[in-house]
Amino acid sequence: MEHIISLTVENKFGSLSRVAGLFSGRGFNIESLSVAPTLDPSVSMMTLVTNGDDPIIEQILKQLNKLIDVIKVVDLNESDFVERETALIKVHTRPEDRAEALRIADIFRANVVDSSPISYTIEITGDTQKVQAIINLLQPLGIKDLVRTGRIAIAREPTRAAVTQPRPIAKIN
Repeated sequence: MEHIISLTVENKFGSLSRVAGLFSGRGFNIESLSVAPTLDPSVSMMTLVTNGDDPIIEQILKQLNKLIDVIKVVDLNESDFVERETALIKVHTRPEDRAEALRIADIFRANVVDSSPISYTIEITGDTQKVQAIINLLQPLGIKDLVRTGRIAIAREPTRAAVTQPRPIAKIN
């Protein structure tokens, strides 16, 4: 089963290497990895996607928590979360296909970020299924190049009903 793991780590030299080394040393695969600083420049957030059954994921989480630079480990599959991925797709466009490429981009609310007489570069952001769907539709037009960011994810906040507790009624004397 696929799991999205969010790591808060110290933004230090070698932090990424230690996390990647943990996975490779134990024969686990990282399907997707994204790393960037947070609001605090001394802290980075890593989002990684891996596959495994519950005992394997539990082992990965325990091992990650033992790493020196790791501040917090969260398996986002244990709660509701929002995920996104961005892709840049360079499409070879013959004159007769240019309008079709623009139409597909418009349907997916994608942006054309570069244009030449023979190609468009289209930027798409969304969940993995949305990104894959536009790739599938653009494939017959001739994709020249494709770059994907990997997924990023963040836990959702609890709904207001779950957060709100009944307040005691104040007594008036």
